[in-house]
Amino acid sequence: MQSAYTVLILLMLVSVSKLVGRVIPLPLPLVQIAAGALLAWPTLGLHVALDPELFLFLFLPPLLFADGWRMPKRDLWRLRGPILTLAVGLVLFTVVGAGYFIHWILPSIPLPVAFALAAVLSPTDAVAVSAITQDRLPTPLMHMLQGEALMNDASGLVTFKFALVAAITGVFSLAEASVTFVLVAVGGLAIGVALSWLVGRLRAWMIARGWDDPATHVVFMLLLPFAAYVLAERLGASGILSAVAAGMMQSWLDLLPRQTSTRLLNRSVWSLLEFSFNGLIFLLLGLQLPDIIKAVTSHEASLWPTLMWRCLDVVAIFAVLLGLRFVWVQSVWRLIGVIRRWRGKEDLVLLPNARSAWLLTVGGVRGAVTLAGVMSVPLLISAGKAFPERDLLIFIAAGVILLSLVSAVIALPLLLRGVARSPDDALRQEAKEVWRRTAEAAIHALEAEELAEPGAPQDAAQAALAAELKARLMAEYRHQLENFNDSAEAQALAEQMDQLERRLRLRALRAQRLELYKLHRHHQVGDDVVRQVLGELDLSEANLGPVK
Repeated sequence: MQSAYTVLILLMLVSVSKLVGRVIPLPLPLVQIAAGALLAWPTLGLHVALDPELFLFLFLPPLLFADGWRMPKRDLWRLRGPILTLAVGLVLFTVVGAGYFIHWILPSIPLPVAFALAAVLSPTDAVAVSAITQDRLPTPLMHMLQGEALMNDASGLVTFKFALVAAITGVFSLAEASVTFVLVAVGGLAIGVALSWLVGRLRAWMIARGWDDPATHVVFMLLLPFAAYVLAERLGASGILSAVAAGMMQSWLDLLPRQTSTRLLNRSVWSLLEFSFNGLIFLLLGLQLPDIIKAVTSHEASLWPTLMWRCLDVVAIFAVLLGLRFVWVQSVWRLIGVIRRWRGKEDLVLLPNARSAWLLTVGGVRGAVTLAGVMSVPLLISAGKAFPERDLLIFIAAGVILLSLVSAVIALPLLLRGVARSPDDALRQEAKEVWRRTAEAAIHALEAEELAEPGAPQDAAQAALAAELKARLMAEYRHQLENFNDSAEAQALAEQMDQLERRLRLRALRAQRLELYKLHRHHQVGDDVVRQVLGELDLSEANLGPVK
């Protein structure tokens, strides 16, 4: 029963922290870490014991699956060169450079363990960056950070697992590890894609037979990342890459016909799940901080001097990570520029100026994946033999996460000073074109539509009713086409008419809702009907969008 109370308290804190984050000008992860540390204060004394394997299995697959689902695939492909150099090349560069530095500054940490720590410190968190910058970061830079975060979650954690195996067994062969890495990575991607495709085919088969209950399909989606992870791990492949690939594949299959209600429910459920899991991870970090500090300083005679030296170690490691990232970004960016000019392509995605390089460097915030990975370090190497410096590894990872968040809070607004928050004109123009084409297609379909059954007689009244309905629908679509007139006067008039229509529709919908409440108060309608009608009215109001 105590575990149930703890889970409920943590979920409540996740929700409250979101509200507090709107009042306090700090990133939500920092607020949640502080809330967890406050809850773990001796006077409150909430303690949560974490099983490393359960922590890894519970949190990572759904978060990586959601990242793969959300990532814009076209932008990922367009920026594939910079993203791959950041997500793969920078990870290996960080593992080698930071690994040797960690072993040098802290000789008590064996070299394979130092490599494992550097690997788990490589994944970045683009969601935290988006929250800090408030969408002011230039779109190509934001897409690069999103793509890097998606890919280096997988590359960093797979490298982390290899380093852990080397630390536990004491055996490491670079040639064998390279071949195994490729096999494990390709196998994980193939398993994730295949399983996601099979689930999509199963859902399409169910929908074709009328089994389109949204809750059933959403449960399939909730279980998919865990199934992809477990299946890949059992087959000796990468469960992490399998979960990412399943999410990316499922975003293509999300366009199955006749599942609008399923998509609405699915997006809501995944938004809730992602928000809750991210919040729980940072709350758990705060809850573990007192125990981590106590474990790190337990073998020393004095508390504060030891803690100060450990904090200086964290600052030094973070500074090295920042320096390695800046050197890599500058070097690779200039190399890409040289290659593109050599190939005759002068239209660089971004000019390699100092501000952009520093934005990419400071934007490499560490977050939930780093914490979930380091928490999964096993307690024991073998029976009776503890993993070397496990508590210190968690302390360093927690410190790097905090420092990266704090530095981003301070540096990113300064670097973005003077950068105008401009809308993405290309994206807006593309959306306008899509709406225009779809409206024209709808009008053509209505013009050619025969409402009566082929060969069936149609009386005059039915023909008149069909013509009236078709004219009404085509008038709505022609009104949409008028909105895409590029003249300023036409745009202003169309917007004015659109806002007036929205206000009238909103007034009518609210009157319907008040009447529904009145009928319910007078016991003239049952609860089932109220829920059904109210759901349709809420969906109609949500479709109206913001009304000025």
